[in-house]
Amino acid sequence: MSLSRQCSRTACARGAVATLTYVYSDQTAVLGPLATYAEPHTYDLCADHAERLTAPRGWEVVRLSGEFVDPGPTPDDLLALADAVREAGKPRTPPPSSAPDAEGTVEVGRRGHLRVLRDR
Repeated sequence: MSLSRQCSRTACARGAVATLTYVYSDQTAVLGPLATYAEPHTYDLCADHAERLTAPRGWEVVRLSGEFVDPGPTPDDLLALADAVREAGKPRTPPPSSAPDAEGTVEVGRRGHLRVLRDR
């Protein structure tokens, strides 16, 4: 399973480095750096397809960046991944036993919305 986005072109398995958006009212195709989030009605393109992009006759292509290269993971991405791994690896401590309720049961554990109860 790959976490990076792939080129939207059929049969292309390369990683995306640019995002293509069409502005139909202006007859313009806007090609810029890879968007932070995948949005509907946009197309992610690899470097080869971004460089070779052409628009229909009468349309204008606006390129917001001259060269598209795969930036790779940033230090922030690596730190976020390390923090997630640390959080997942923390031992889960059971909640402290509470006092018995009116029915004489004590909560000894919890998993999500479920509680583990024990008779006193």
